[in-house]
Amino acid sequence: MTFFQLMRRNAWRKRLRAILLMFSVGIAFLIYGLTASFVSGGQGAAGASDDLLGVFNKSGRGLPLPLAYLHRIAAEGDVAAVAYTARMRGFVEVEKNVVAVSAVDPRAIAAANGAELGLTPELIAALEESGDRVLVGKTLAEAQGWSIGQRIGVTTQIIKADGDRNWSFTISGIFDGANASTDTYFMLARYDMVNAARARDKDTVDAFVVRPREGVSSGALAARIDALFANSAAQTRTQSEKQFLEAFLRQFADVGLIVSLVVGAAFVTILMISVNTMLFAIRERRFEIGVMKVLGFSRGRIVALILGETLFIFAVGGAGGLILAKLATLVIGSEFGLVFSREVLLKSAAILAGLGLLTGLLPAVNAMRLPIVNAFRTR
Repeated sequence: MTFFQLMRRNAWRKRLRAILLMFSVGIAFLIYGLTASFVSGGQGAAGASDDLLGVFNKSGRGLPLPLAYLHRIAAEGDVAAVAYTARMRGFVEVEKNVVAVSAVDPRAIAAANGAELGLTPELIAALEESGDRVLVGKTLAEAQGWSIGQRIGVTTQIIKADGDRNWSFTISGIFDGANASTDTYFMLARYDMVNAARARDKDTVDAFVVRPREGVSSGALAARIDALFANSAAQTRTQSEKQFLEAFLRQFADVGLIVSLVVGAAFVTILMISVNTMLFAIRERRFEIGVMKVLGFSRGRIVALILGETLFIFAVGGAGGLILAKLATLVIGSEFGLVFSREVLLKSAAILAGLGLLTGLLPAVNAMRLPIVNAFRTR
């Protein structure tokens, strides 16, 4: 019998106990897999870029910036592309059905952010056909049941010159985003049409989107952009897309801390249960451990056998929980923004190995230090 076979048979010695322990480990790692996927994707950081910069009004992100800032930002030598956006929040049919419309220059947004959003030349050309055309993100289109060519109406907070708040658009295309973590729950409209029709805040934008040149530090460029408008009436705060989303979420709660506390509680609980179970399991086998020592099993080999047993239990249970978490992200990931990334998998494997070793450490030390005479007294 090989070392692995002996370890596996010891783990399955009492099947019900082993199955229940694996089930508990699986539930803990299912919780971890889902919460870590939420932090990775649903919290907004997975699809966000560290390089792409957003330029906002320093006094508040809801306050406008002059469109004239565009030329001064573009004149910076380390800026590869710059676009601008005016956000329109509104609803479709009922007030609870909230949607967002970003009014942009089609070619500028394609140059600055087209790769991340999946904007092809065909989509840009379709948006430029007429002033009332919009491109709809795939997630939003699926949620609303919209299709290309459909006429839609959006009631927004932006009032037209005639006092009307209702805007009518024709869907000319659907963009999918570069990957599953990209936010596509919004529409792209033409800024020139929106700017000409609205009654207030003409020739202003909510933000500029800046793509630095290859090899340029985004942090250094952000500081230089803010320095351009340090003494202006509308000063700026420039952040990476990832920094902006994380800061926005921290206004409501520290999601990462909450997730860490929940997951930590789950792992501490499963660790206590597992250690207690393994201590009882080793106590039941004291006579067998004594026999193994008589047969020549070294102390290190006995420790390795028990640690391998706990690692086997954690590997099977943890793998089952992580597989379920991955399947859940595939089924509901697009709706809730869950992304089971490679980083989540690697962290899960590290935690799994660490918990497996910690669980088996105390029982293994007790078995290693067990005198043969005391072991035989159990019979």
